[in-house]
Amino acid sequence: MSATLLSRLQQYPVVTVTGPRQSGKTTLCRTTCADKPYANLERPDTRERALSDPAGFLAGFPDGAVLDEVQRTPELLSWLQADVDERPGAGRWVLTGSHNFELMRSISQSLAGRTALLHLWPLSLAELAAVGVTPKAAGMDTLLFTGGYPRLHADALDPSVALGDYFATYVERDLRQLVELRQLDTFRRYVRLAAGRVGQLLNLSALAADAGVSAPTSQAWMSLLEASYIVHRLPPWHANLGKRLVKQAKLYFCDVGLAAWLLGVREAGQLASHPLRGALFENLVVNEFAKHALNQGLRPNLHFFRDSGGLEVDLLVEYGLPPGEIGLVEIKSGQTVQREWLAAMNKVAMLLGPRATRRMLVHGGSMAGQWDQVELVGLG
Repeated sequence: MSATLLSRLQQYPVVTVTGPRQSGKTTLCRTTCADKPYANLERPDTRERALSDPAGFLAGFPDGAVLDEVQRTPELLSWLQADVDERPGAGRWVLTGSHNFELMRSISQSLAGRTALLHLWPLSLAELAAVGVTPKAAGMDTLLFTGGYPRLHADALDPSVALGDYFATYVERDLRQLVELRQLDTFRRYVRLAAGRVGQLLNLSALAADAGVSAPTSQAWMSLLEASYIVHRLPPWHANLGKRLVKQAKLYFCDVGLAAWLLGVREAGQLASHPLRGALFENLVVNEFAKHALNQGLRPNLHFFRDSGGLEVDLLVEYGLPPGEIGLVEIKSGQTVQREWLAAMNKVAMLLGPRATRRMLVHGGSMAGQWDQVELVGLG
């Protein structure tokens, strides 16, 4: 994403990079903008200076700076707006933030039209491959177990410990900043139950009943999980095809390793026979398409197709294709490619007609190339 960040800095006075905590935002911004001063607003002393004298704080950076975790000082953004309006030159300020809800609310009030927005998720398979971590070298189950948070790979941390610490920090620290949660144990159970629905249609009422909370609480908690980049929803495709299409979104986690940890996976070997291994593999692949778009500064614009009769294709992709064209992606965790894996995708391609210009099967084996005009992508 470094090239995308540099490109946006040539166009906007402010670039804001959001994403999950520990996804690499600070490293990205400090490495890409090594010539800029850096201020970490998580530090109490820095935060106090910014809040007690915002004009003086910003004046200390006449050519701009990297301001890390800016959602901790939303009041500062109004002063930043004034600074940008007085000196609107491109490429001065780089902001990072972990809580999408808080940050976006502050930006919409103060920096609308003045900042580019980028979203950095945990490491993609391409980024991991650049440092020698591939499904073939590490094993797919190890990648599903570990996920993509940079520190786990850079420091060779035990995922069963590191992801547990990550989740504990998220609940005890981040959520308390967003809303007071008196039912922390119930919330933890709610998130674990949500992990059990990875890759499934999201029924918030059923999830509420299983967790023992009200439907409004379930909706509020799911919104919190989205706002803090723990989960994301994949919307269904809607089109006038003469078919009844489902209206519920599907649920995925922004990091597949965290989803596995929430499911109770404590070592990679458990995944070989885990009933949700296929769903976790699907989660990994869906995230890869999202990251590929986000890292280029594009809106992913991803959907899935499912009608009332159960005809389903895992992903419909529009970014990166000419306007009006759609790519169909089927995801299978198995290693032996089977012709029946293509059947649903071919049926949906016929329904979509000439708009369906590309078909892809992403699977857990090694077979690659073309098969019946379908691109085969093996991750094994």
